[in-house]
Amino acid sequence: MSRVKLTGYIQFPHNTTAYELADVRFELVKHTQLTLNEEGCISFSVTQSPVNDLRFDVNEEFVDKAAFEFHQQRVQQSNWFTVSQTATRHYTIIDS
Repeated sequence: MSRVKLTGYIQFPHNTTAYELADVRFELVKHTQLTLNEEGCISFSVTQSPVNDLRFDVNEEFVDKAAFEFHQQRVQQSNWFTVSQTATRHYTIIDS
């Protein structure tokens, strides 16, 4: 069984409003809790950059590809996905 790790960041556009960022931070709390409760989640962290409010650093690890894919599918149906749609994602995924 191989673990799947995702690292990188998401970057919101420069025209993102403070209100939109507040929604992002609010939904991120729920998204993090739901993810950490998923079967197969080893670790999950999304943190806002201390020097760039529009950037969020992402680190995830799942026990296997099936758990990672389940997470990706769940995210597609979440409020987090809705509020973060304008962000560009810069990820590296390692299946080790």
